[in-house]
Amino acid sequence: METGSLLLLAVAPAVFWLWYFYQKDRYEPEPLAWILIIYIFGMAVTIPVALVEGIFTLFLADFFITILIAPVVEEAGKYLVVRKTVYESGEFDEPVDGIVYAAAAGLGFATLENIIYVFSALETSFAFAIQTGLVRALISVPGHVLFSALWGYALGRARFLPATRRPRVILWGLVLAMASHALFNLLLYDAIGFALLVLVVVPVFWFTVQRRIDESLRNSGYRPK
Repeated sequence: METGSLLLLAVAPAVFWLWYFYQKDRYEPEPLAWILIIYIFGMAVTIPVALVEGIFTLFLADFFITILIAPVVEEAGKYLVVRKTVYESGEFDEPVDGIVYAAAAGLGFATLENIIYVFSALETSFAFAIQTGLVRALISVPGHVLFSALWGYALGRARFLPATRRPRVILWGLVLAMASHALFNLLLYDAIGFALLVLVVVPVFWFTVQRRIDESLRNSGYRPK
């Protein structure tokens, strides 16, 4: 009973946000099969990302891993999931597709990460596992999808630009996502930073991503109501 409840708590937030981003693509919804593939690959890339971060723990303090290494490695891993799969297919045919598939990759990553954190917390107590799941549902899961959406927007935009302009646009999107992820992790280190994160930073991220979605839809020929 406890295991089932914790698994639901770990998975449900990501599924909700996946539905949220999927239904934003109203002009020409992506095949659910591709969404599922990217979501699963997003989960799978968690493992090599963890191995790379583990190597850095051998000679760097946890603070530097959290602020400098994790944002770069995690966003790069999620980006490669989309860039090396669906981006090369004919299904990637609208600017907003970059955001939708980036969200799927980010949420796949967040799902497995959530499961690991929640069940690790269970070693302390069931109450602590519930607390961990709730905090991550409100903060970490939305964080992952928001960071991914930043480079996803760039990827979707770049797809329809001349080839010579694509690398710069994509690189800028990745740098912005990594910097946002680093700021997010830094603010988690104390109570004041956490309050600032919840009250200011996350809302600003949401506003920015929503504007990117609306812009991508307009460029696809759909005008949001």
